[in-house]
Amino acid sequence: QVQLVESGGGLVQPGGSLRLSCAASGSIYRPNVMGWYRQAPGKERELVAVISSSGNTNYADSVKGRFTISRENAKNTVYLEMNSLKPEDTAVYYCNIRSTYNSRLASWGQGTQVTVSS
Repeated sequence: QVQLVESGGGLVQPGGSLRLSCAASGSIYRPNVMGWYRQAPGKERELVAVISSSGNTNYADSVKGRFTISRENAKNTVYLEMNSLKPEDTAVYYCNIRSTYNSRLASWGQGTQVTVSS
Protein backbone atom coordinates (compact mmCIF):
# COMPACT_ATOMS: atom_id res chain seq x y z
CA GLN A 1 0.00 0.00 0.00
CA VAL A 2 1.17 3.50 -0.85
CA GLN A 3 0.75 6.47 1.46
CA LEU A 4 0.77 10.04 0.18
CA VAL A 5 1.25 13.05 2.44
CA GLU A 6 0.55 16.49 0.99
CA SER A 7 1.56 19.89 2.30
CA GLY A 8 1.71 23.50 1.22
CA GLY A 9 -1.88 24.56 0.74
CA GLY A 10 -3.33 27.75 2.17
CA LEU A 11 -4.84 31.13 1.50
CA VAL A 12 -3.24 33.42 -1.06
CA GLN A 13 -4.23 36.60 -2.83
CA PRO A 14 -4.89 36.67 -6.58
CA GLY A 15 -1.60 36.87 -8.44
CA GLY A 16 0.23 35.14 -5.63
CA SER A 17 2.14 31.87 -5.50
CA LEU A 18 2.06 28.62 -3.58
CA ARG A 19 4.09 25.44 -3.66
CA LEU A 20 2.52 22.07 -2.94
CA SER A 21 4.52 19.00 -1.97
CA CYS A 22 3.54 15.35 -1.84
CA ALA A 23 5.72 12.59 -0.41
CA ALA A 24 5.03 8.94 -1.17
CA SER A 25 5.96 6.04 1.08
CA GLY A 26 5.22 2.34 1.40
CA SER A 27 5.03 -0.13 -1.48
CA ILE A 28 5.54 2.39 -4.26
CA TYR A 29 4.70 1.35 -7.80
CA ARG A 30 7.69 1.53 -10.11
CA PRO A 31 7.80 3.02 -12.61
CA ASN A 32 5.02 5.43 -11.86
CA VAL A 33 3.24 8.62 -12.77
CA MET A 34 2.70 11.19 -10.03
CA GLY A 35 0.38 14.11 -10.33
CA TRP A 36 -2.03 16.64 -8.96
CA TYR A 37 -5.77 16.82 -9.38
CA ARG A 38 -8.21 19.33 -7.94
CA GLN A 39 -11.85 19.50 -7.03
CA ALA A 40 -13.76 22.73 -6.57
CA PRO A 41 -17.11 22.83 -4.74
CA GLY A 42 -19.87 21.46 -6.93
CA LYS A 43 -17.46 20.32 -9.61
CA GLU A 44 -15.85 17.04 -10.60
CA ARG A 45 -12.25 16.23 -9.82
CA GLU A 46 -10.00 17.31 -12.69
CA LEU A 47 -6.42 16.79 -13.73
CA VAL A 48 -4.02 19.66 -13.02
CA ALA A 49 -0.65 18.19 -13.98
CA VAL A 50 1.14 14.85 -14.07
CA ILE A 51 4.77 13.80 -14.41
CA SER A 52 6.25 10.42 -15.25
CA SER A 53 9.27 8.79 -13.66
CA SER A 54 11.31 9.93 -16.67
CA GLY A 55 10.11 13.52 -16.35
CA ASN A 56 7.49 13.75 -19.08
CA THR A 57 4.77 16.19 -18.09
CA ASN A 58 1.19 16.97 -19.01
CA TYR A 59 -0.83 20.00 -17.90
CA ALA A 60 -4.42 21.11 -18.00
CA ASP A 61 -4.86 23.97 -20.46
CA SER A 62 -6.13 26.20 -17.66
CA VAL A 63 -2.81 26.07 -15.79
CA LYS A 64 -0.28 25.97 -18.63
CA GLY A 65 2.30 28.71 -18.25
CA ARG A 66 1.37 29.32 -14.60
CA PHE A 67 1.95 25.97 -12.86
CA THR A 68 5.04 23.78 -12.93
CA ILE A 69 5.17 20.17 -11.81
CA SER A 70 8.44 18.53 -10.82
CA ARG A 71 9.62 15.52 -8.87
CA GLU A 72 12.55 14.16 -6.91
CA ASN A 73 12.67 10.43 -7.54
CA ALA A 74 15.19 9.84 -4.76
CA LYS A 75 12.71 11.32 -2.29
CA ASN A 76 9.58 9.91 -3.92
CA THR A 77 8.23 13.45 -3.85
CA VAL A 78 6.29 15.51 -6.36
CA TYR A 79 5.90 19.28 -6.29
CA LEU A 80 3.49 21.75 -7.83
CA GLU A 81 4.69 25.32 -8.15
CA MET A 82 1.67 27.55 -8.68
CA ASN A 83 2.15 31.14 -9.85
CA SER A 84 -0.22 33.89 -10.96
CA LEU A 85 -2.98 32.24 -8.99
CA LYS A 86 -6.58 33.10 -9.82
CA PRO A 87 -9.76 32.78 -7.77
CA GLU A 88 -10.83 29.97 -10.09
CA ASP A 89 -7.84 27.95 -8.90
CA THR A 90 -9.55 27.62 -5.54
CA ALA A 91 -10.07 23.92 -4.83
CA VAL A 92 -8.93 20.96 -2.81
CA TYR A 93 -5.77 19.66 -4.46
CA TYR A 94 -5.13 15.93 -4.38
CA CYS A 95 -1.88 14.12 -4.99
CA ASN A 96 -2.02 10.90 -6.99
CA ILE A 97 0.41 8.14 -7.82
CA ARG A 98 -0.28 5.32 -10.23
CA SER A 99 1.63 2.51 -11.83
CA THR A 100 2.86 3.29 -15.34
CA TYR A 101 1.83 -0.18 -16.55
CA ASN A 102 -1.35 -0.74 -14.56
CA SER A 103 -3.56 2.28 -13.99
CA ARG A 104 -5.70 0.26 -11.58
CA LEU A 105 -2.80 0.46 -9.14
CA ALA A 106 -3.24 3.97 -7.80
CA SER A 107 -3.37 5.87 -4.54
CA TRP A 108 -4.64 9.29 -3.48
CA GLY A 109 -3.58 11.75 -0.83
CA GLN A 110 -5.98 13.26 1.64
CA GLY A 111 -6.11 16.59 -0.16
CA THR A 112 -4.96 20.09 0.70
CA GLN A 113 -7.07 23.23 0.42
CA VAL A 114 -5.92 26.06 -1.82
CA THR A 115 -7.94 29.27 -1.57
CA VAL A 116 -7.26 32.25 -3.80
CA SER A 117 -9.05 35.31 -2.51
CA SER A 118 -8.48 38.94 -1.68
